Amino acid sequence: MPKLDASTHQALARELHDAERSRTPVMQFSRRYPEMTIADSYAISQAWLALKFAEGRRVIGHKIGLTSRAMQVAAQITEPDHGTLLDDMLVADGATLEASRFIVPRLEVELAFILAKPLKGPGVTLFDVLDATAWVTPALELIDGRIELFDRDTKAPRKVFDTIADNAANAAVILGGRPVKPEAIDLRWAGALLYRNGVIEESGLSAAVLNHPGNGIAWLANKLGAFDEGLQAGEIVLAGSFTRPVACAAGDVFHADYGPLGAIGVRFV
Repeated sequence: MPKLDASTHQALARELHDAERSRTPVMQFSRRYPEMTIADSYAISQAWLALKFAEGRRVIGHKIGLTSRAMQVAAQITEPDHGTLLDDMLVADGATLEASRFIVPRLEVELAFILAKPLKGPGVTLFDVLDATAWVTPALELIDGRIELFDRDTKAPRKVFDTIADNAANAAVILGGRPVKPEAIDLRWAGALLYRNGVIEESGLSAAVLNHPGNGIAWLANKLGAFDEGLQAGEIVLAGSFTRPVACAAGDVFHADYGPLGAIGVRFV
């Protein structure tokens, strides 16, 4: 249950909105409001989305984060988190991005599910997800921090309350490579090598995401179903990273090699 009132949710959402524009992160919400709950965090995220909708943005999908066991233990939670993808977050494969557009940009390696049918819980299973998916395609998620990653005074890392309030830290998504039907390959064994300036920084297999990347999609459909919401046909759903985040800076060139599924590239200036 929320511990903060709606006016506080809206004020903190406005702080996030202003932080994104000024490229200056705000102080951790969890430090200022130690009584806040996960429900407060999602309410703040929803209030931030309302500001975006007022500016004409539209939903194109969702992201799932904290899908690996190691990340959940580090964040002291027992389930993933989720955020919303907006139309201005979609970046073309091979694009050149200005690093100064972001605060602390980092890249994660994922698979994206493109839905052909809606999904709504309760009771959504992995098999429902595979049946509802038109395509699975390589994806890079650009995450950012509109809330300080480390507290300016104590240097303590931000908590999961902060990450969720910050729309699960989403900033952009890059789709590319070779889309495949979900039954075309064993998605658990889809993997990638992430190169930064010609050096492999990360590698991984998508089985690291809840044993199958589709399990995250099922989790999200069931989570949203509890609020009488669901995933819509045509939406992009990022299943969760199977690598650690890799920092980005001006001058960096990234190449994600997914083997049989092709590759994605992006450059920062």
